[in-house]
Amino acid sequence: MVDPYISLGIFIDGGYLAKVNEALAAQLGMSIHMGSLFRYIRRRLAAIYDFTESDCQIVECHYFRGRFRAETENRMHLLYNERKFEDTLIENDVIFHYKHLRQVENNGKQIIIEKGVDVWFALEAYELALLRKFDFVVLMTGDADHEMLVKKLKALKIRVVLLTWNLGEQSSTSRFLTEEVCSHIELGEMVLADRALLNDICTTKY
Repeated sequence: MVDPYISLGIFIDGGYLAKVNEALAAQLGMSIHMGSLFRYIRRRLAAIYDFTESDCQIVECHYFRGRFRAETENRMHLLYNERKFEDTLIENDVIFHYKHLRQVENNGKQIIIEKGVDVWFALEAYELALLRKFDFVVLMTGDADHEMLVKKLKALKIRVVLLTWNLGEQSSTSRFLTEEVCSHIELGEMVLADRALLNDICTTKY
């Protein structure tokens, strides 16, 4: 009988990923290459938990983000870049989930609100973990609000891995989240020690 493979479910906070990519572009002129990042996740988990990379398979990957309506994005010249990024998600079999951003006025100023995306992220991750019975759930986020999601996933006996890339305050990670997960992969520290790793998982933006 062939042993079953190790199944991974990956859940990406799109707002967090955008901040990481913005910081990478500003500091290094680079951005994360999604396919390379996924291959690195498999390789890294195989090394941490002592199984072969070929036995470690990403069975689902989900991306959550708030975004403007098409008319607003067109006016702000964002449509092309967003579609280009969506192409990379499609090429890597990532399922994307969007909710419209809301604009509200506060003291004469227009404020952008991302409403309900974090809750959707948590509900989808928990429901799919129940249905698919992932061996590992990888969360790419820094949001402390996901602490309870981690607790619930661990109650299902699922190992939860946090993947972060701290490049300053915009991409900072909650201490409560790092203390709750089973493993924490902090890419910012790793690429400082290994420039080859940076070139392996990122691509030149310009």
